[in-house]
Amino acid sequence: MKRGKFITLEGVDGAGKSTHLAFIADWLRGQGREVVVTREPGGTPLGETLRELLLHQPMDPDTELLLMFAARQQHLAERILPALARGAWVVSDRFTDASYAYQCGGRGIAVERVAALEAWVQRGFSPDLTLLFDVPPEVAEARRAAVRAADRFEREADSFFARVRNAYLDRARAEPSRIRVLDARQSIAALQDEIRSLLQSLA
Repeated sequence: MKRGKFITLEGVDGAGKSTHLAFIADWLRGQGREVVVTREPGGTPLGETLRELLLHQPMDPDTELLLMFAARQQHLAERILPALARGAWVVSDRFTDASYAYQCGGRGIAVERVAALEAWVQRGFSPDLTLLFDVPPEVAEARRAAVRAADRFEREADSFFARVRNAYLDRARAEPSRIRVLDARQSIAALQDEIRSLLQSLA
């Protein structure tokens, strides 16, 4: 059985990436692929329990980071890797790039600490394609303001999200073949044309 592909969607809160998750899954299914749609933190019963803690309980930044990777370990073992092994394509709303962006960029945790956890948990595994939905801070801020802040990440200051965005862009510059930056200010139709082209090249 040919291994499936792993696609991740990234971006600051308010970038609009969730809008395109269903489009990607539907397009891949139209190509005859089995598709598993998932998210981080979460994706498994244990991961969803940890997600509730991460989104709503105050905690030390190091605790936050460790819980993120605990959920990721379970996600990989229980859902992502078995699906890929049977040939399914997995599409995830966030993965480890988010830890570099939010915990390193946003919280200020040293990159080396996240890299050590990544090496331990992932053992060299990484996405085949990452779509980074990028918008200027003021656009993301306006989009977040239109939705009631539901969790402690969404209630962070604008300066936090500016750091998160910069960390994402640094990641993209470091891995341009994997992380493709999309201007999320475009129309939905224009973005989906660009996404479709990237998916076709991956297939």
